[in-house]
Amino acid sequence: MSHRSDVPPDTLGVELREDGVVVEYNDGREAFYRGVPQKVTGEITTGPGKDVHVLVTDPSDTQGVLVYVNDLNTHDDILEDSGVGRVILEDGESDELFPGVVVSDSEMRVSVDVDHETVRGRVFVFEEDELGERSFELVAPE
Repeated sequence: MSHRSDVPPDTLGVELREDGVVVEYNDGREAFYRGVPQKVTGEITTGPGKDVHVLVTDPSDTQGVLVYVNDLNTHDDILEDSGVGRVILEDGESDELFPGVVVSDSEMRVSVDVDHETVRGRVFVFEEDELGERSFELVAPE
């Protein structure tokens, strides 16, 4: 059983750059997700045991909410000060992070699915571990 709990996210500053995505935390720190996110239609499933962060921006792409999925390393107080949210899922569980954005856990893999008719902004998924990081943008089929 986890000693960590779900933490609701605050609205954070977002800057989309040619070389990645910057998120400004409420405590003044910034996170930089390197690289242009790969566009993916449909659901995405991350590798097993990866750190997974989901960012949903507003339509202007200048603000958004960031949620860590199944993060057991970051203390609740740090998340609350930074404005980053967290959701803890058990194997086989799903949760709607935001209207139209559903995350699921299956055998240590996180799946993210988006209803693009409901979500008005953009949805990014960042997957990382000590070996590297990858970023995705979930887009509607053309």
